[in-house]
Amino acid sequence: MTARAFLDELFRIAIEAAHPSACLRAHLPPPPAKGRLILLAAGKAAGSMTEVAERHYLDAGFPAARLTGLAVTRHGYGRPTKQIEVVEAGHPVPDAAGLAAAQHTLELADSATADDVVLVLMSGGASANWIAPADGLTFADKQAVTRALLRSGANIGEMNTLRKHLSRIKGGRLAKRAQPARVITLSISDVPGDDPAVIGSGPTVPDPSTLADAREIVAKYKLALPDAVARALNDPANESPKPGDAAFANTEYKLIARPADAFRAAEVAVRKAGYEPVMLGDRVEGEAREVAAQQAEYALSLQRNGRKAVILSGGELTVTIRGQGRGGPNQEYALALAAALNGAPGIAAQAGDTDGTDGGGGSATDPAGAVIDPTTLARARALGLDPAAFLANNDSTGFFSKLGDLVETGPTCTNVNDFRAIVVDRL
Repeated sequence: MTARAFLDELFRIAIEAAHPSACLRAHLPPPPAKGRLILLAAGKAAGSMTEVAERHYLDAGFPAARLTGLAVTRHGYGRPTKQIEVVEAGHPVPDAAGLAAAQHTLELADSATADDVVLVLMSGGASANWIAPADGLTFADKQAVTRALLRSGANIGEMNTLRKHLSRIKGGRLAKRAQPARVITLSISDVPGDDPAVIGSGPTVPDPSTLADAREIVAKYKLALPDAVARALNDPANESPKPGDAAFANTEYKLIARPADAFRAAEVAVRKAGYEPVMLGDRVEGEAREVAAQQAEYALSLQRNGRKAVILSGGELTVTIRGQGRGGPNQEYALALAAALNGAPGIAAQAGDTDGTDGGGGSATDPAGAVIDPTTLARARALGLDPAAFLANNDSTGFFSKLGDLVETGPTCTNVNDFRAIVVDRL
């Protein structure tokens, strides 16, 4: 097996380990004895999670008339269902479909009674899919916030802190709306540390962050935001429910898949292939090109010491956008890694987002990431491509598309964040 084929196989194994078809069914709760089962789902895995859950309950004989709900997922990530509507909406910038779906979700939560069970199926991407602007904010205001955050270099925790204080659904507010029903959340994590308050901006859990924290993030990144946003962040009415709030007295939360699960599956495959797995963890954060430079040096040091290894790392890298190109954190990481390795023999790497798309134009057809090998720079030079210029323009997609080295999986219908693997062979 070639290095590239091996990298593709590791990526496939990581994705399959965290797919709802493999991990959801065992965690589904018993349905209510008398009331309705209200299924509310959001995120890139929402369609596949809903598909699995719906089939489970209907096949078990739960009356279709008592099963209701709504799922909202990214465009292109829908799945076929019989009973529960699946809506496709914008990501990472929200659109009108997400706005309408969030309003319908809140109405369903409002309708819940003490006899009902509200089953919330969460995954990465829910923050963009469930868009319910706080009072006084327009939809355009929320879109402007998202665009500013995406360009800022803010990490996912910072982004979601700001989002939670500008919303009627995030930061525990969905659980508050669903009272007095029992609320059970099953979640697939896509964030470093697997913090429920960060995953999907925590719509069913207490929020420890504050309005003051949100204002600090605006100042830190010098975000140019509409005046209405500043007013909202100074309005005490937009403070989120905190730990100890009665809204969470009848709630449960369970993580059913995490980035660590994907890496454990990949580690087994690495050992089976005769390589030493070197685990850097699933919580790596930082500017993509800086992390790439650090990991390139690490790979070279392993090779100098005669080790045959695969370096595995995950987390969520960031890109501070200064150019006009297209790309995403994984593609930018791959381009910077290729530049730092400078054609070093015996080292190949792949970086991709497990949801199947890496930044880009917000389309389901965007690439998942990119792959590099010792020939990357030589082939680029033969085509007259300057890697440094593409990197300066944040145009990693343009670079790798010309080389035919994009990783294009299409929608995977799950999401446990980034997966990066560097294969280091002995010389």
